[in-house]
Amino acid sequence: MGVTVLQQFPMVENRTGPQTIEFLTKRVVALGAVQTGQFLVDCETYMSVPNLGPQRTVHVVHNSEAPASVFAVLESGQRSVPLVADGLFDLLMQKMATIYSKKQPKIEAKGPRFEIADFCVKLGSVTMGQNFKGVLVEVEYRPCLVASSCWELVREFLQGFLGSVVPATPPPYLQNRMNELYQPIDTVNQYLEQFAQYRKATGVR
Repeated sequence: MGVTVLQQFPMVENRTGPQTIEFLTKRVVALGAVQTGQFLVDCETYMSVPNLGPQRTVHVVHNSEAPASVFAVLESGQRSVPLVADGLFDLLMQKMATIYSKKQPKIEAKGPRFEIADFCVKLGSVTMGQNFKGVLVEVEYRPCLVASSCWELVREFLQGFLGSVVPATPPPYLQNRMNELYQPIDTVNQYLEQFAQYRKATGVR
């Protein structure tokens, strides 16, 4: 595991999601990348029932890179509490249906996974329910665990196949973690940040 950066790729008119993934796949392969399977990151969001006081939200995330783990982030007001558990956490959430209920459709990013030298690249089609929402590109630089030490290298690599859509500054979440030791929950939080943008664009909170 290394530092991961998540980047939205803008959709072009008259180009479908699968066509966009194919377009990016050709660019990544041209750099020398080799496909090493598929990946999936999904998120189910639960909200506390109104009669329990202040609204609490629990995001439950699964990442195919960590198949034995279930990630959860509890949000209450301005506070955010992360949790890493095993598969039994999904059963726990089902048993808490009288306290937390699913109010939003499931959102996920899935697609091909590539490796090239010290980088891992994932091209994800984002869907909410059955509806396509966009394309997310994940790049992981595996030799490094501190984002400030490798951001420029990762940005240059991203620009190599994404072009000028890559910003000069890190994603908002990562900006606050630049000098911290990178953890798997940081990848989860970046996905939550991006998923929230797709939900907001759809009018789903």
